[in-house]
Amino acid sequence: MTTNPDAVEQMKKVRQARQYLDQPVSDVDLQNLLEVAQWTGSSRNTQPWEFITITDKAVLKAISEIRTPINWVADAPAAIAIVLNGGSVVSEAFDEGRVTERLLVAAHFLGLGGGTAWFGDDAQQAQGREILGVPDDKVARAVLVLGYPKTTKDHRPNPAQGGRKPLSELVSTNHYGTK
Repeated sequence: MTTNPDAVEQMKKVRQARQYLDQPVSDVDLQNLLEVAQWTGSSRNTQPWEFITITDKAVLKAISEIRTPINWVADAPAAIAIVLNGGSVVSEAFDEGRVTERLLVAAHFLGLGGGTAWFGDDAQQAQGREILGVPDDKVARAVLVLGYPKTTKDHRPNPAQGGRKPLSELVSTNHYGTK
């Protein structure tokens, strides 16, 4: 079996980006990302999603005002909203995570940075749906923000701690707690 250690190293470099250069994301890159999303696996192949590409600065600014922790969205060149059918809360939440992570990895391979901006509670999600024109029977919880990153350092006043727990704290063999 052939391994590709470079692929593993590249995957480990995917980070959330919240600050972007003032440079548009090309239509070709957006199309490539949408094709990656289209081909992402989903529970029972339901493909419970639709996508909204967002490049209008007024829309990005409105989304950024939903709640303070996502105010950085206003300065991004693009975003993709993931709109779910609303048919199965559990499987669609799982599928949303799958497509989000796949888009973040694809963005990285295209030389872009990406970050997830969650709208927040039910009222804030309703506000996000209203901004994007999403019907009430659909679910829209977040946008995947895209651009050429200035940095992947968390610039917010209360940044998350970096680093990773050692595998010895995370991995058991055959049964939980067996090292």
